[in-house]
Amino acid sequence: MRQRGLEKKAALFLAASNSVIENQRAREMHQQVAAHHENLIRLDPAEAQAFVGASGFHLIDTTMMFAPRSGGVKRYLLAKRAWLEKRRPDVRHTLVVPGSRNEADANGIVHVAATRLPFGNGYRMPASIAKWETILRMLQPDIIEAGDVFVPGHAALEAGQALGVPVVGFCHTDAATLAALHFGEWAEAPTFNFWAQAYQRFDHVVAPSQHMANRLIEAGVERLTVQQLGVDTDLFHPSRGDRARLHRRLGLTNEHRLLVFAGRPAREKNIDSMIDAVERLGEPYRLVLIGAGKDARYSPQVINLDYERDPQKLAGLIASCDACLHANENEIFGLVVVEAMAAGLPVVGCRTGGVGELIDETVGQRAESSDPADLADAIEALFARDLEPISAAARKRAETRHGWDSTFESLTRLYTRLLAEAPARAPLALTA
Repeated sequence: MRQRGLEKKAALFLAASNSVIENQRAREMHQQVAAHHENLIRLDPAEAQAFVGASGFHLIDTTMMFAPRSGGVKRYLLAKRAWLEKRRPDVRHTLVVPGSRNEADANGIVHVAATRLPFGNGYRMPASIAKWETILRMLQPDIIEAGDVFVPGHAALEAGQALGVPVVGFCHTDAATLAALHFGEWAEAPTFNFWAQAYQRFDHVVAPSQHMANRLIEAGVERLTVQQLGVDTDLFHPSRGDRARLHRRLGLTNEHRLLVFAGRPAREKNIDSMIDAVERLGEPYRLVLIGAGKDARYSPQVINLDYERDPQKLAGLIASCDACLHANENEIFGLVVVEAMAAGLPVVGCRTGGVGELIDETVGQRAESSDPADLADAIEALFARDLEPISAAARKRAETRHGWDSTFESLTRLYTRLLAEAPARAPLALTA
C-alpha cells in the first residue's frame, strides 16, 4: 500500500509540474523522501537475500535514448518489459524516459517533460538532474539501470546513493568516438574523460560487446560484465518473408539482389559508404534503407522506406530481402544484425567493433573496413557463395546464441546479486 501511495504521489507530482522544477522545490521533495526512509524497516544481509529471492524487486530503467523513432535501446527496454512480465512477474519494472509532458501511464512508463532536440529524430534532452532524481527517488526502486551518462544517468547515480540502492550502467554508446566523429578529434579526449569518470561511479557496468568492454577497461572501469543483446526469434523469423511480394511492391525483377539496413539516419552508420558500395556493384544490386535514408543522397541503386513502427511489418521487410549490410566499424553491438540473422539473412559487416564479434564466414561475410571498395568486395564474395546454408546457419546462431532469454536471465541474476550485496554498503529498505 505504501508503495502504491508513493507511485500516486510521483504521478501527482508529474502532473502538477509541466514546467521546469525549481531546485528549491526539488530539495524539499528530497527531504520528504529522506524522512520517509528513516522509518522504513531494515533487513540484515541474510533477510535481504531471502527477500530478493522470494519476493522479487522493483527495477527502474532510465535513459534519454527513448523516442518514437529511436532504435536499439528502446527495443531492448521494451523487450525487457515483455520478458519480465512473462517470465518474472515478481519483478516490477518501471521506465523513466523523456516525453512531451510529465505523465505516468498505466503501463509503468513515466514520461518526464524534456525539450525536443532540433534535427534529433524525436529525441529529447532532459535538463534538470534535480527533477529527474526527485522522480526516481519518489518511485522507490530497489535497483536502477541507467542507459546513458547524461541527465538520467547522473540522476540515477544520485538517487541510488541517496536511497542506498545499487545502480547499474548499461553502456549503449561510445560517447567519445561519437564526439570525435561529429565535432572533430579535439572533442574526443575531454568527452572520454567525462564518460570514464561517470562509468567509474556505477556499482556495476554492462557492455554489450567485448569491443565496448575494452573501451570501458581503458576508461578505468573494473566492475564490468559483457552481456550481448538479443532478438525475438519468433518475431524475426524466415517464415515472415515474402520476397516475390516485396519485389513486386518495389517494381523489381526476381533477379535483383536486395541488401537491407534498418536503423537511425545517423552519421556513424556510414550510410554513404553503403550507397557507394552498391553503386560500385551496379546491377542487379539494390540497397533497401528502412528509416535510415532520411538525409542520404539520392541514388537509383537505393530504395528508401519510411521508419516502420509495426514490429511485425519490419520483421517481414527484413526477411523478404537477401542479405543485411552494416557499415559501422565502431558499432557497440548491432541489434539489426541479430534481427537479420534471426530472419535467415546472411550479413555483410565490418570485421571490427561489435558487428565483427557477431558474424564470420559461417553466417555472412566480413569486410576489411567500411570503405566502399571493401564493402563491395565482401558483398560480391557473399553472393558468389551458396546462400542457402549461410542463411540456415545465421538463423541457427540467432536461436542458439542471441535469444532474449539468455540476455535477461543473465541480467536478472546480476540484479539479484547486486541486491544481495547492497546491505553491506547501505541497508536494503523493505516497503510494506
